[in-house]
Amino acid sequence: MTLLDVSIINVALPSISQDLGASGSDLQWVLSGYALAFGLVLVPAGRLGDAHGRRRVFVAGLATFTLASLACGLAPSPGWLLAFRLLQGVGGGLLQPQVAAFIQSLFSGPERGRAFGLLGTSIGLSTAVGPLLGGTILSLDPDPSSWRLVFFVNIPIGVAGVVLAMRWLPAGRPADDGGRRPQVDVVGVALLALTLTALLLPLLEQPSAVAWAALWVGSAALAVAFVRWERRRGRAGRDAVVDLALFRESRYRNGVLVGLVYFTGFTTIFFVLSIYLQDGLGMSPLEAGLTQTPFAVGGAITPVIAGRAVSRLGRRLVVGGLAAVAVGLLGVLAVVATLSGSLEPWQLGLALVVPLLVGGAGSGVVISPNTTLTLSVVDPKSSGSASGVLQTSQRIGSSVGIALVGAVYFGVVAASGGGGGGGDAQDYGRALSASLLVAVALVLLALVPAVADLRAERREQRADGGDDGGERGDDSADAGRASRTSERS
Repeated sequence: MTLLDVSIINVALPSISQDLGASGSDLQWVLSGYALAFGLVLVPAGRLGDAHGRRRVFVAGLATFTLASLACGLAPSPGWLLAFRLLQGVGGGLLQPQVAAFIQSLFSGPERGRAFGLLGTSIGLSTAVGPLLGGTILSLDPDPSSWRLVFFVNIPIGVAGVVLAMRWLPAGRPADDGGRRPQVDVVGVALLALTLTALLLPLLEQPSAVAWAALWVGSAALAVAFVRWERRRGRAGRDAVVDLALFRESRYRNGVLVGLVYFTGFTTIFFVLSIYLQDGLGMSPLEAGLTQTPFAVGGAITPVIAGRAVSRLGRRLVVGGLAAVAVGLLGVLAVVATLSGSLEPWQLGLALVVPLLVGGAGSGVVISPNTTLTLSVVDPKSSGSASGVLQTSQRIGSSVGIALVGAVYFGVVAASGGGGGGGDAQDYGRALSASLLVAVALVLLALVPAVADLRAERREQRADGGDDGGERGDDSADAGRASRTSERS
């Protein structure tokens, strides 16, 4: 439901701008603020789930998200909408790590890969249904305020989810931690929030060059302070926002980097594409949703296949998926750069089907396999915290990516004369092309840690006496690592 909300709101952004008078910066904050709040809560939520029971925290998060959706639908101004989106992000951040932790603790080996594959399919379906559902809602009611309905649609889903979770999810036992209650690292959360806010402000508000430099220097200083604080808490045996000890495992570290960089580029695509299709080409919300559907369809189909193959192919899936996403985005870029302004909007939409389908199919074999492979090297007792750190990296990437790519898009639109709505399709096409170039560069950058992990994976297989093309279950890999750890000690 948290991802359904993201894909729906992308289609509704032009309507929100029209109804509330929201600027491009406001729209970026509505998306980036949600991702930022989501990410900041993930790791504490993972620890709370480990300590107090995952079902309890999951239900609390789902209830918070549902109530915040109601508040978003009633928001009277961009400022209030942002505030309620932050609360929505908190709810999403509470529930999300419990999902991955449930899979990590209830499944093992190839079954775990298949379970993550099914999760990836549900994510893909949510992404596919979101633009269509949002476009349908907005098209049925021409009033600009109809965007509020895209938040109200979460309410029945959330209520049903709470009821079903209480009935079907195992209550589980809180982790035995010697009677010690979990500690929320308030200082760590605050330092991370300030670090990211200082990083995002120059991209979202476009201050003077001096203020820009000062904010980024401040962000770097805050980041150093955050790492030192987290290291200090870790040495004292106290709970931290980020358990830095997790990063001693190079394969976990590589997986987190893949998630961080990939989501910085990946999640920005629908933001700029939705605005381009509606503001640049004059498509209706439904037409814009239909145009983006091929990406979501590809992303819904391939995770099932990837889930079955991840134990055999390992990191090769992620590397191949990243390459496919880059090829798909380059295809979209080629279509927009060469045909924008010379085709009817529906014709351009048809020309985008194949590259979007390729990109979506590639994305489907990046996200879930990366999650499976990254968490497979972690002790199941730490699965909630490890999952929280991984997903935090993804949400931070989303937040920064929306700010960065959005700044490029709106900057090019303004420079082309379209900032006040006077640009033509070619102006908006140039803005989208520039944005896609940044997104492609980020996807290609994610290949660096992915290839590094592929090499590490092959070294481990040779050390275990395995074969690159043979069956490689998560349990056997874990056993090999445990054996080598005991030998070193």
